[in-house]
Amino acid sequence: MKIREIQTFLMQAGPPLESGWAAAGKGGMSTAQSRQWLFVKVVTDEGITGVGECSGWPRVVETAIKDLTPLLLGQDPTHIQRLWNRMKVAMMGHGMTGTVGYGAMAGIEMALWDIKGKALETPVWNLLGGKVRDRIRAYAHASRPEYARDLVQRGYTAIKTTGVSGIVDKVGALRDAVGQSVDLIVDLHGPPWLAAADAVATGRELEQFKLLFLEDPVAPEDLRGFRRIRDAVQLPLAAGERHGGLWGVRNLLVDGLVDVIQPDTGRSGGIGQMMRMAHLAETFFAFLAPHSGSLGPVAEYAAVHVLAAIPNTLILERFGDDWEGRQRVVTPMLDIRDGYVIVPDRPGLGVDIVEGEIVKHPPSGNVSIPGSPTQQAYEAGTFDEHTYFQARWRRPSLSGHID
Repeated sequence: MKIREIQTFLMQAGPPLESGWAAAGKGGMSTAQSRQWLFVKVVTDEGITGVGECSGWPRVVETAIKDLTPLLLGQDPTHIQRLWNRMKVAMMGHGMTGTVGYGAMAGIEMALWDIKGKALETPVWNLLGGKVRDRIRAYAHASRPEYARDLVQRGYTAIKTTGVSGIVDKVGALRDAVGQSVDLIVDLHGPPWLAAADAVATGRELEQFKLLFLEDPVAPEDLRGFRRIRDAVQLPLAAGERHGGLWGVRNLLVDGLVDVIQPDTGRSGGIGQMMRMAHLAETFFAFLAPHSGSLGPVAEYAAVHVLAAIPNTLILERFGDDWEGRQRVVTPMLDIRDGYVIVPDRPGLGVDIVEGEIVKHPPSGNVSIPGSPTQQAYEAGTFDEHTYFQARWRRPSLSGHID
């Protein structure tokens, strides 16, 4: 079997980017945003096809995939590690490509696992060593108490909320709404100018809510800041979504900075890289909780296969209510029961893209700049409510509301 063709499908999952994704966190669902999804389809000369998905600046990643394609045509798709190495060496000539390079490799590699599973008539999780579990615990997003209560009624036992401004009050309201039996997660989004001292102050105030974990309290590059928070805050810490490849999360684990790693399935380098991350994390008694914030349903399937096959699974992020079209662009959808994802038993990843539906949603723009729906760029000296800019504007705003 040989690779005959590699196709890409870039689409807009939601309204055009001109309306931005700045509404995130303002609505009840915390998912009123628009994303671009980039799907990959690898076609073989035997008629078996595989699908994958990428993130990490999708339009740029799409170009990277087209550049990598000539290296893969005519190759045996079942030699996954050999082809991954081939792509990695090609990327090295461009320097440290980060999530763009690892995103391109992730989508292609994901599709190769899908092909191999279909060829052998077995699920991907079986190729990874077999199932450790039959279902995966999931969490959903809520910024308002009423929506949090709705999620609990639907069976979810863990809820995430985001932001910096007023976060302590917000979490307090959510805790009052759902009680003590539901786990809460807080994502500060690691804004690059949130000082470690302020992150420590915020984390200490959040300790009372016994969070499942505190995510990205400082910028991903600020390892000294992570150390300060680790030493001062009695909460489990999580990070990793903005890193590509095993080496991106290595120092977080080796230096003992996090309890949970959160590789983004679409820009981590692929299923093989995620498995290596999980094994490395296991040696440090850390857990895996993949990031899904920028991803569509194919990458979600891939994450489920990984989480089914490892012992140190914690939880899976879900954005199932972010855009109603999600249910039309792939078939079948994942089976969600009482806040758990049922591990699929179909060969390969167990999902296919619906090309006729995808083409109805052409991509809009290239960069979604954080900002308001009417103001697409951050202006120095103004207070923008988007979480990436809720940092040192006023220290009291970290725990209280801004009028």
